[in-house]
Amino acid sequence: MPKALAVDLPYPSTENLTKDAASARIISPAYADRTSEMTAILQYVFQSVIFSGLGMQENAQTLQAIAIAEMHHLDLLGEMLLGLGTTPVFSARPPYPFRFYSAANVSYATSPQRMLMDDIRGEKQAIRDYESMVRRLDNEQVAAVISRIILDEELHLEKLTKMLEELS
Repeated sequence: MPKALAVDLPYPSTENLTKDAASARIISPAYADRTSEMTAILQYVFQSVIFSGLGMQENAQTLQAIAIAEMHHLDLLGEMLLGLGTTPVFSARPPYPFRFYSAANVSYATSPQRMLMDDIRGEKQAIRDYESMVRRLDNEQVAAVISRIILDEELHLEKLTKMLEELS
């Protein structure tokens, strides 16, 4: 199992957060909404299996490494939601138990080029979404964690772009 594909910098602490409903509302879509970390994880795991089945082991391992990094992001977001006073249920707007997460959000393309193009589009969207969150957050601790996650997403975008170029 590969290690996470992440920037070699520590993540800011998620400890000692205080109840902050506004910050929780801002970051909750990144947890388990349509373009969330949950979608990224499931999509990269699915694609890793497809690439492996195509005999493209290096690409499969890279996608696994990205999925592992996204799992860490999901964990960080969950910790922050909990610290901000929200139960991190897998719904569009935690803690409300409706509009539960759906695996229908995942792209099930099986062409290597299409998979990577979908991933690149997803990483670009994640970066835009996270940058928007940072601009709207008043909570500096939460903004610092989100800013650190952006660095990983930029690394993923760079790696996926290179993979697509190598396939073309």
